[in-house]
Amino acid sequence: MELLPRRQQEVLQATVHHYVDTIEPVGSKTLVQRFGLQASSATVRSAMGALEQKGLLVQPHPSAGRIPSPMGYRHYVDCLLPKPGAAVHHLEQELTQLSLRWAALDDLLQQLARRLTDFTGLMSLITLPQPTEQRLHAIRLVRTDERLLVMLVADSSHTHHLNLRLPYGCADQVAALERWTDDQLRQSGQLGWECLPQQLQTCGQALREALEHKDPFISPSEQSAHVHGVSRLVAQPEFSDSAKVRPLLDLMDCNPTAFIPSDPCRDDWVWIGGEHPHSALSDCSVIQSSYRSGQGGVGQVALVGPMRMAYATARAAVQSVAKHLNNLLS
Repeated sequence: MELLPRRQQEVLQATVHHYVDTIEPVGSKTLVQRFGLQASSATVRSAMGALEQKGLLVQPHPSAGRIPSPMGYRHYVDCLLPKPGAAVHHLEQELTQLSLRWAALDDLLQQLARRLTDFTGLMSLITLPQPTEQRLHAIRLVRTDERLLVMLVADSSHTHHLNLRLPYGCADQVAALERWTDDQLRQSGQLGWECLPQQLQTCGQALREALEHKDPFISPSEQSAHVHGVSRLVAQPEFSDSAKVRPLLDLMDCNPTAFIPSDPCRDDWVWIGGEHPHSALSDCSVIQSSYRSGQGGVGQVALVGPMRMAYATARAAVQSVAKHLNNLLS
């Protein structure tokens, strides 16, 4: 991202800080007085105009001052983020008191999520570590009346179950289909559906569709995230409009892990507004950091709030919790 002239950097940084603190548009005179900018109001007003032309500031009303745009927040996070305050150091000291010695991992993650929310005033989410890649090791098929119970065994010895309707007239295909899947997985480690014998097509197609439309290695319990502070999120002034908050609550009910999409190429990321892949979060910012367990699993730590947030503190807090989990689980 192109670096701004020094004066514009100062003005953008001051505008972000003012808006985070007050939720009010700001003018040049207020910026000079509050932040002690070494420039006249006219000079600051000119810099604000230049930032507006670049799309980094916007004027919500003709007679109002300026506020940061999503692009403005992005430039601030990428180029102007200050060092976090001393409070983050105190948080890190608190984290050292939380361990797995007296608590299960689920309980620990819930405690950490609660502490993140209390510390930042934002909604927090922490997921359990999941294997980055699991290979299918075996498939076991059990016929019960008109149903077909499918047990999937991964390399890690984790098992998952599917319950399918058995296609009419193919009960005698079940044992042969299981033998075919065993041969395929033993020879190549995957199912070559193009080689499925003609006599197994009916039952095999039902199994194939089930595997392709449902990830067999993620059960509903594993998909859930430890969430804390939903009420903090919906209480923010930005979400006083029910039309904005309803999609967030619907997503939270259906799939809370959609708030924190994983990216194997990134350990830390800040999603701002429409950058997030899910449209329900177009008015939010999401700060996330990944952590790893000794078994190779990857989990996510995240904070969710309005775009108007204290990014330096929130980002440092998320990274501190992720680092603590890395240390505990390595």
